[in-house]
Amino acid sequence: MSKFTTIRPRVSEKAYAMSQTGVYVFIVPSNVNKLQIAEAVTVQFNVHVVSVNTINQKGKAVRFYRAGKFEDGTRSDMKKAYVRLVKGESIPIFAAAEEDKETKVVAKKASKKAEK
Repeated sequence: MSKFTTIRPRVSEKAYAMSQTGVYVFIVPSNVNKLQIAEAVTVQFNVHVVSVNTINQKGKAVRFYRAGKFEDGTRSDMKKAYVRLVKGESIPIFAAAEEDKETKVVAKKASKKAEK
């Protein structure tokens, strides 16, 4: 494996929901295989990978307005990897979102007590 394999977590609502079950979604270069993805996740996040599923997603057709006229184009193609971890392990990708959610709940409870 190339030590320069870069993987980026896919941040979306679906990816967040899947992370709760132990499956994490990453955007990976189109030329890497499942073994290289598993090794990169293991090295980068210090976890054990059970399985890797990949999908090549074609870019969507888009239409945008530029210079007084409409132009057609496409978004970039991407390769996504769905990585399942050993039960009990996790990656803190969405840790900030979870902390923010917890602080909102605590603040809401405190405001309710203050109203009473």
